[in-house]
Amino acid sequence: MIEKFRWGLVVVVSMALGATAVVGIDSLRAAPPVSTSTTIIERVSPPDTSGVSLSTDSIADVVEAVRQSIVRIDASDPGSFGGGVGSGVVLDTEGHILTNNHVVGENGVLKVTLIDGTEGPATVVGRDVGNDLAVIKADIPADKLVPVTLGDSARVRIGELAIAIGNPFTIEGTVTEGIVSGLGRSLLGSGGRQMRELIQSDAAINPGNSGGGLFNARGEVIGITTAIENPTNDRVFIGIGYAVPINTAIRFLAQMLAGQDIQHPRLGIQLQAPSSPPLIVAVEPGSGADQGGLEAGDVITALDGAAIVTFDDLAAYIDRREVGDVLDVTIIRDGNELTLAVPLVAWDLD
Repeated sequence: MIEKFRWGLVVVVSMALGATAVVGIDSLRAAPPVSTSTTIIERVSPPDTSGVSLSTDSIADVVEAVRQSIVRIDASDPGSFGGGVGSGVVLDTEGHILTNNHVVGENGVLKVTLIDGTEGPATVVGRDVGNDLAVIKADIPADKLVPVTLGDSARVRIGELAIAIGNPFTIEGTVTEGIVSGLGRSLLGSGGRQMRELIQSDAAINPGNSGGGLFNARGEVIGITTAIENPTNDRVFIGIGYAVPINTAIRFLAQMLAGQDIQHPRLGIQLQAPSSPPLIVAVEPGSGADQGGLEAGDVITALDGAAIVTFDDLAAYIDRREVGDVLDVTIIRDGNELTLAVPLVAWDLD
């Protein structure tokens, strides 16, 4: 799990300067070789069973159907005693597995183990460091692999069932159950970039759950468990956990499966918060904002003609664009309205 850090009056958002990095409490080390597979994973659309009353038996039926699709991921570094254990979900019978980037880490040896004890070596295929996601490929027979069904996290509602399956504290195949406690949460992630639209749940997760699936009552993956609140620094669950929504993973999955590392756009500014509309307090030298002529003291009022009222408006708009896009940024400077052409640059998330 990643520990959630809090910040003060000056906030670094998804287009800002760097900030304190978040460290996964079960961070692992991983091998970087890249696969050239271009398999595309498609979402399966099951019947809508929302509103159906669930018994203990029906929850057990969901778990029985999906538990075999959750794997254990061990990482070790032959040159040290470092390493750890995380979780992952099976995407296809070719051995592709979705997990957290902080589970696979940077360098080392990966091993994947299924619930029945079948195991095999694995390598990293592609990464989305900004959303703490990675795809690895395990050398395991196809007939042993049971892919999960990917859900639609846009349909998730507060109060619905949430089932987490993973390997907390190396206790394999552990199942916990709760509800979706909140939606649209944000978490400061790698390199100071915010992960957005996270799902909050009270299903218990702990070190080792990272990369495992958060399931709904239909047995669909709605998120990848990634973080816990950690106000006491004890690294144990206190009732608030977070998952990367599965739609975030689906957006970038084809690229990761093709062996790509995902880049995310930013302007290269630092904002004062709370500030409505956003007030720039610093511009990173050489960034897109610097190239486009933005300055400290500018107030951003619109992007490409769309009104920007809040901090979240700005962050969400940038996240939907691509590195290299040029935005028309409307600002107020010294009482005058200006519109500047500002390119988006890539986050440095190393």
